[in-house]
Amino acid sequence: MPIDLKELAAPLDAAAVSRLLPRRPRLLALGEPTHGEDALLRLRNALFRRLVEEHGYRTIALETDSLAGLRVDAYVTSGAGTLDAALEHGFSHGWGASAANRDLVRWMRAYNARAGEEGRPAADRLRFAGFDGPLEMTHAASPRPCLTALHAHLAAHLDPALLPCTAEELDALLGEDGRWTEPAAMTEPARSCGRSAEAARLRLLADDLTALLDQQEPHLRAAAPPGERETVRLHARTATGLLRYHRAMADPSPARMSRLCAQRDLMMAQNLLALTARGPVLAHAQNAHFQRPKSAMRMWQGPVEWWSAGALVSARLGEEYAFLATALGTLRHQGVDTPPPDTVEGLLYARLTGESHLVDARRLAAVLGDPPPAPRTSPWFGYAPLDPAHLPHLDGLVLLKDVPES
Repeated sequence: MPIDLKELAAPLDAAAVSRLLPRRPRLLALGEPTHGEDALLRLRNALFRRLVEEHGYRTIALETDSLAGLRVDAYVTSGAGTLDAALEHGFSHGWGASAANRDLVRWMRAYNARAGEEGRPAADRLRFAGFDGPLEMTHAASPRPCLTALHAHLAAHLDPALLPCTAEELDALLGEDGRWTEPAAMTEPARSCGRSAEAARLRLLADDLTALLDQQEPHLRAAAPPGERETVRLHARTATGLLRYHRAMADPSPARMSRLCAQRDLMMAQNLLALTARGPVLAHAQNAHFQRPKSAMRMWQGPVEWWSAGALVSARLGEEYAFLATALGTLRHQGVDTPPPDTVEGLLYARLTGESHLVDARRLAAVLGDPPPAPRTSPWFGYAPLDPAHLPHLDGLVLLKDVPES
């Protein structure tokens, strides 16, 4: 049936987002259907700039290592280090090489420095954050950096008798970092050290150290500045999360990959919730990490199901969480050609003009009716087409019609 899209779509900008949502969310999640395309990241950058200038946003959070991201944050807030060093060491997954990420970090630093020699007041500075764990497809990091940082913070401010172990005991239990980062452990559970006696002891110590952080909150709040407290909380979350992840890597059961996916997204959700304490946050990641329905995929061990970071955050924040998924028309250099007319992407591609659009997803779902159109097929593993069944669970749908080669 003919569909008039004039009332359902508008050119994508911050004003269109504001009109679509009933209120400014604490967490605005912008998804992408594939990684590595700078055109998608430039769209993200443009939206963030307008959200900063017109709607009071001060934090952007990306799907990258949260600990490494501290280096980028130090650069954009105070000019510590160099732009090149921040990009090389502050991003995981190789994403520091992206020209769009370089533009983002450079612009954030310039914005913070624009107010003169002293820069902007701390409360008004733009902040950068990674919200992923220190994880890669092939391995997980050693818990050494976060555990030792957590222990050092507590040792610097508390009576040593309160700590459950010494720094030397912690170091001995951690052993060589290579035993934690063994790439073969991703597909061979027996190669993981996650269920060793040392790992089990470290999990208890991480829990004890985190409990001590909570128990001594009044004293530590007075003894350390807010930024330091925020960072040590991140170290505590990462230490406990990484040790859980390593234990799941050593799991030989059929539920292993479901546990790994669930633990990764739990770490993401916890980091995102902590960031919302600063004020409104724009987060950017693959669409699947932000969706409200349960996630599912098939891996070498069989079908895998888990709740995404977005589902977990939405359960906590309710209407203060908003998710804009992104769909593509064409991505010809990756073999993604004009979408079939019987798909949601095909319908929008044929009837909308211009480069990018924000569509009222729930109204579109109502117009399309039930059952929804069939999903678009993907010509390559790196691109995940829109699942039409998810339309009622989106706050908005972004369509980027034709993605040029970066």
